[in-house]
Amino acid sequence: MPEKEKEIPINVESDVLIARQAGRDMAKQLGFGSADQTRLATAISELGRNVINYAVEGVCRIYDESDQSMIRLKVIVEDHGPGIPDIKKALTDGFTTGRSLGVGLPGTKRLVHEFDIVSRPGHTKVTCGIVRPRPTGGSGVGARRTHGATSRQSPSRQRGRW
Repeated sequence: MPEKEKEIPINVESDVLIARQAGRDMAKQLGFGSADQTRLATAISELGRNVINYAVEGVCRIYDESDQSMIRLKVIVEDHGPGIPDIKKALTDGFTTGRSLGVGLPGTKRLVHEFDIVSRPGHTKVTCGIVRPRPTGGSGVGARRTHGATSRQSPSRQRGRW
């Protein structure tokens, strides 16, 4: 039986790799296709790097919130850094407060199906996730994997659950 929850402290760059792999593994266990697994792992990497670059330490929590009709993974990345003063601006392509290209948060939002940020000085919480309908006509992992690999629905089509 797949794990329902995983928590990974993010204090050093190698923790980001651990969190990324944990997300990918949980997505695979639930039957998400390789494209969804990669998008989720990339989103976790981007958010984890933000923790390292701007807040120094934080935590990544990954939850299986699947039900009978949907397979769903929710990721929450939290830190106690300086916060994001203007979330709308931070979600604009090209905006950066550091030395990056400014594609991290807006790119992450495009990678996942659900996305939300809450931030104030001393606390930032980014919630994102991937979700797919459970396949009909099969109950094995192979059936779910096939469904996730062939689904063509864009991640941006299912925003706003959280």
